Amino acid sequence: MSKPSTKPTYPNFSSGPCAKHPGFSLDELRDTPFGRSHRSPLGKSKLAQAINDTRRVLGVPADYRIGIVPASDTGAFEMAMWSLLGPRKIDVFHWESFGEGWAIDTAKQLKLPMNEYKAEYGRLPDLSQANPENDIIFAWNGTTAGVKVPNGDWIADDRKGIVMCDATSAVFAMDIPWKKLDVVTFSWQKVLGGEAAHGMLVLSPRAAERLVSYKPAWPMPKIFRMTNSKGIMEEIFEGSPINTPSMLANEDYLAALAWAEKIGGITELIRRSEANLAHFEKFVAERDWIDFLADKKEYRSNTSVCFILKLDPDKVKKMVKLLEADGVAYDCASYKEAPSGLRFWCGGTIEPSDIEKLLPWLDWAYGEVK
Repeated sequence: MSKPSTKPTYPNFSSGPCAKHPGFSLDELRDTPFGRSHRSPLGKSKLAQAINDTRRVLGVPADYRIGIVPASDTGAFEMAMWSLLGPRKIDVFHWESFGEGWAIDTAKQLKLPMNEYKAEYGRLPDLSQANPENDIIFAWNGTTAGVKVPNGDWIADDRKGIVMCDATSAVFAMDIPWKKLDVVTFSWQKVLGGEAAHGMLVLSPRAAERLVSYKPAWPMPKIFRMTNSKGIMEEIFEGSPINTPSMLANEDYLAALAWAEKIGGITELIRRSEANLAHFEKFVAERDWIDFLADKKEYRSNTSVCFILKLDPDKVKKMVKLLEADGVAYDCASYKEAPSGLRFWCGGTIEPSDIEKLLPWLDWAYGEVK
């Protein structure tokens, strides 16, 4: 097969940090309050705007708290784990590396009693085993496996425990049933293509009640503390983070949120992501050398789309290098701990037309290395 002549306009398919929104320009960040305190009226208003815009775009319930916290999604989720876990037994569901990390932290760091429900890459564990008496931990979308939970129907409405969801590669691209979840975390650098180092922590009223009624047995570092002698430190959820945030990164997040609203909000973001996946689905259906890592369509991710190929790992690496050398697709190799293959980010900041332009190159690169 001859080399295709048309390339994707924007060949960045990394699953994190993810592609910037179409038309992004540094001019969008000209209102960044450089050299100003994040605790000044201006700084706090900018951070509060990020919280308020997040609530509006995602449709987060009015009685849920949203806070900007340190250390990306990992920091947000660890903050919640160390602050909230302990009163009840824990059900941990995982099917790839990041979800497994939460199970390891629960068992080996916090040393808490838990039930571990796991599945291999490409599959989901039996979610019906969730016990409404227990706390539940899971990642909505397994970023390194290309497998997501299809819905929240398996979570009981009358649960006694709290449900903690790492949703970093799901929010802004999937329908999140907020009332089923008590803790939701994500980062700016995933679905909206923001900059790194900041996490978002969303708490339901039930999670907030746990914060004030339960005191962990272990010491709490300052960076994890969300309560003091007066109760919940509400300033965290009003635009005054625990430590100094990047006002430049915050301005970039505001620009991404503004773009999302301009194109039609969460509905359009989901539609774009699913359109990207649909292009790949048609491509895979017509070829016998490539398949999705997810073994069932019902839980196939529409953001971190993972593939297995009928090639040995060395040839897959050569294929990845060919795509990068021609400026067609950057950072598209599978995660290091996942089965050998390809992984393409398909969130809403990716143009469906760029997926269309990419596909002939996959045929070409496969033909070159097979």
